[in-house]
Amino acid sequence: MASGELASPALSDALVILGSAGIVIPVFTRFRITPVIGFILIGVLVGPFGLGKLVFDYPWLAHVTITDPEALDPFAEFGIILLLFTIGLELSFNRLWQMRRLVFGLGALELLVIGLSLAIFLSMMGQYWVGALALGFALAFSSTAIVLPISGTNSPVGRAALSMLLFEDIMIVPIIFILGAMAPYAQAEGWGGLVDTLWQGALVIAGLLVVGRFALPRLFGQAARTKSPELFLAASLLVVIGASLATAVVGLSPIVGALIAGLLIAETEYHGEVEGIMEPFKGLALGIFLITVGMSIDLTSIWANLGPIVLAVVGVLVFKSLVTFLLLRLMGARRSTAAETGLLMASPSETTLIVLAAASSALLIQPGTAQFWQIVTAIGLTVTPVLARAGRFVARRIEPVAQLDEADAATPRVIVVGAGRVGRLIADMLAAHDQPYVAIDSDTDMIESAKRKGYRAVFGDAARGHALENLGIDHSPAVILTMDEPVLAQRLTAKLRKSHPDLPIIARARDAIHAAELYRAGASTAVPETLEASLQLSEAALVDLGVAMGPVIASIHEKRDELRAQIQEMGALERRPKLKTSTAST
Repeated sequence: MASGELASPALSDALVILGSAGIVIPVFTRFRITPVIGFILIGVLVGPFGLGKLVFDYPWLAHVTITDPEALDPFAEFGIILLLFTIGLELSFNRLWQMRRLVFGLGALELLVIGLSLAIFLSMMGQYWVGALALGFALAFSSTAIVLPISGTNSPVGRAALSMLLFEDIMIVPIIFILGAMAPYAQAEGWGGLVDTLWQGALVIAGLLVVGRFALPRLFGQAARTKSPELFLAASLLVVIGASLATAVVGLSPIVGALIAGLLIAETEYHGEVEGIMEPFKGLALGIFLITVGMSIDLTSIWANLGPIVLAVVGVLVFKSLVTFLLLRLMGARRSTAAETGLLMASPSETTLIVLAAASSALLIQPGTAQFWQIVTAIGLTVTPVLARAGRFVARRIEPVAQLDEADAATPRVIVVGAGRVGRLIADMLAAHDQPYVAIDSDTDMIESAKRKGYRAVFGDAARGHALENLGIDHSPAVILTMDEPVLAQRLTAKLRKSHPDLPIIARARDAIHAAELYRAGASTAVPETLEASLQLSEAALVDLGVAMGPVIASIHEKRDELRAQIQEMGALERRPKLKTSTAST
């Protein structure tokens, strides 16, 4: 009996978490509302400031409330680690290098301008300057855990948000160490610890890059050969936890290690399988984090200090959104992109809570001040999805982009995903043969340029939401994927094939290996750029050498069919074995 009593709090906490996930996600998805709000509201309801306050009077409530909020902190941190890991899977080192101007330009400007401006304002309001500096930079952070799942990483808004959030994540450790250096009697130890962390962190990151580059393909290759999903899951968890611990040991944030682990696996052929197998864990752990945010909201305290809290929340949101908007405009972003990103990045972050705790423990701010801004942060996190919707609305009002009306959407037409160079060429050929089409792209600049040149193009993110359904994909004769994003093309192909088994999907591929991956994901036809370039060069060379056009074209078609058959066979048989979904034999 005693053991049962000891186990009951953990079991009741698990019941609350799993039950809330089972209720929140389907209900909010049905109404097309992000589950973020639902999880936070659940935290408010079942936390120590909600029903948890009534457990003493009604003991049965202990089974439907969180009895030990601090026990959930490790799971919440693990959720953020898994989120950064999956973000790394969607990126690549080449893409990060291409984003360096945004990360170290826009990201640095955003953090420094907002942090210093808020610090100056708070100092003028009477806060001692070191405390004002700590509060200013704490509030300058934005939520990676909430913003990126909303924005994605491929749209203009997503790329801008990702660049700023990446720089913020890099700066977490230096800021916390600088706060420690400012603490009374800790100056020398703080600066010395910062230097040690920087050089040790650099060594650990270099070691992860070298070891991961050679070890990960072999590790996942062996796991895949066993055809055991359990072993593949264990290998994935081993990599992300090991990399996070390696960076945490030397004082860096564990999310740095998780991001590097994701980037390394993204360079292997197993990234799709790893992403799929980790997705449920990430969603559940992220839900736990959001519940802990909700549990920190004390409605009684909010009501008692309603005026100052509302003023602080509105002031932070408005100021951060305006500064981000202006910085993006200075960097050349469109008004719609700058406005949507500014509102999306306006809220404080889960990192704000960490910096506030560090500043409070360093005696830079009073406990009451820290508690006040913790409430402001929790409210800001709660309204982030609302700000995201407001940002999309404002962006459409600033620069409206025409969408298909109902009559157009009901007309069967080819859907071309991507309105860039390749997409427009395909649209030209479709129009030349009287084939109705519509192009869709998440880049407003690309859409406006295409529309000015007479193309039928609409704004939308084909990988998210119901954009393709709104274009009439249910009766579309074909979908053509033209984006130069291998991971996104693969994921979208698999999604379309699952929801539309008979839909012809023609996809652009970088090379034969990528084409084989697309065939495996369900593409009807995958066209490698390298293959087509080689065939066109061969055709031009043979014609210039005097070979008759007819035999040349016939041989080119024959070679194309031969190579396409080989690539399809690669997609069916080679590269990585499919994992069994069950160990039972039939």
